[in-house]
Amino acid sequence: MTRNSAAGLVVAQATENVESAVSTPEFAASGTGIGALVYFSSASENTARFVAGCRFQDQGINVYRVPLKASEPALNVREPYVIMVPTYGGGVIKKAVPIQVKRFLNDPENRAWIRGVIASGNTNFGEAYCAAGDIISAKCHVPFLYKFELMGTPEDTAAVKNGLVKFFTAE
Repeated sequence: MTRNSAAGLVVAQATENVESAVSTPEFAASGTGIGALVYFSSASENTARFVAGCRFQDQGINVYRVPLKASEPALNVREPYVIMVPTYGGGVIKKAVPIQVKRFLNDPENRAWIRGVIASGNTNFGEAYCAAGDIISAKCHVPFLYKFELMGTPEDTAAVKNGLVKFFTAE
């Protein structure tokens, strides 16, 4: 394995055959599923409120939440997904990706299904604004689809909801 010190993400050179139970979506898609959104939200719940406002499940998108606490069961996603992540670190790029997201993406089976990234951040972070999205995009070789500040605006909600539907139906 190799470690990218800036991102703290591990890239496995060989995949082990480890069976894990597939997780149940927090919000299951109504009708035929077209893809999934995996998101992480801290105790502030900013990202969770943004996701709830998008109502992805009504668009055929399963919604999974990365656990906040290490004591919670691990998340195992086995369908194409876009990850939505807040940027941490207070402007320090090396600390931008939350440890919970690193843990999720360090599982080669989870990482195999990632198709894109959306990030939130704070413009007060300067160069590190939405840096978690830049890091994940580069490390996982997926497109950085959208960035928004803090809890987002109604325009951000519409853009992300409509953009994900287009993204998954174009694949």
